[in-house]
Amino acid sequence: MSSSRPIALDAMGGDHAPHEIVAGAVHAVRERGLPIVLVGSPRVLYEALADHDATKEIPIVRAEEALSMDEGALASLRRPRSSIAVACHLVRRGDASAIVSAGSTAGIVATGRLRLKAQQGVLRPAIAVALPTQPKPTLLLDAGANADAKPEMLVQFAHLGTAYAQQAYDVADPRVGLLTIGSEAEKGNKLVKRAYELLQGSPGIQFTGNVEGHDLLTGKVDVIVTDGFTGNVALKTMEGTVRYALAELRRTIDDSRMARLGAVLQRSRIRELRRRLDAEAYGGAVLLGLNGTVVIAHGASRAPAISAACKLAADLSAGGIVSGIGDRMAATQRSHRLW
Repeated sequence: MSSSRPIALDAMGGDHAPHEIVAGAVHAVRERGLPIVLVGSPRVLYEALADHDATKEIPIVRAEEALSMDEGALASLRRPRSSIAVACHLVRRGDASAIVSAGSTAGIVATGRLRLKAQQGVLRPAIAVALPTQPKPTLLLDAGANADAKPEMLVQFAHLGTAYAQQAYDVADPRVGLLTIGSEAEKGNKLVKRAYELLQGSPGIQFTGNVEGHDLLTGKVDVIVTDGFTGNVALKTMEGTVRYALAELRRTIDDSRMARLGAVLQRSRIRELRRRLDAEAYGGAVLLGLNGTVVIAHGASRAPAISAACKLAADLSAGGIVSGIGDRMAATQRSHRLW
């Protein structure tokens, strides 16, 4: 097992916490060799670890409270000793390298901003989600952290996404698109039109223009930027469409003997398609722009998804995503002063 600092895993967040979270932690430790520390109620977590005979493999850090899935941003103030708050404290103190949580997104964002603080020069952190495009994923941000955004924030989202694409997917010069209602420069509301102007002249960003909703899965660009309200609606719409399409495919296959035979012959390709379209395979969303690496797993995550989220957090932390964003923001501020 790696001797590096552990991932702080919020064991109390998520629809299936703590048992699926603990099972994911055990998988991450045993199969991926990742160091993990569970944050939550010691009694509950010890019992869950005992089910896997793993009480001596994964340490526990006490957290007196937990955010429920329906709690919003104010919960970060009401519950200062929540499991996600304690996880943030571990990262801030240097005792953990990253945070993984499947808890309330609003609670994670608010607690992260309060406990870890935004990086120098970052107006607002943004949630980045990897869309299953080929040959490499397309990053969509913001996917829900900022329902109301300013044009300058969208430019910063482009910088955050560019840094993420460069590190996580080895894209040397990521192409950036602005999500709106038409490809023409004049299409969109006041926010989009002003953001378009700013992105055109922003150094360090390869801005290729506007993209539309039907471009989300085409791989036309490497990074798609938008406000958190639009991004979250687009993401949820896409996820629902994918689920519907897979369900229809399954029903079509079951409708006839010939279709079932064809499915058997194409089993490996169908399995690969399902894997590629499974959002949990990507490990979750990443909250970019804070003084710490934070991965937000889907609230309904089961053990495999939690394990994948821990792997993503470990990779981003080891690759220096926080320092990479810091360097990019510092360079941007220098260029603005020179201009």
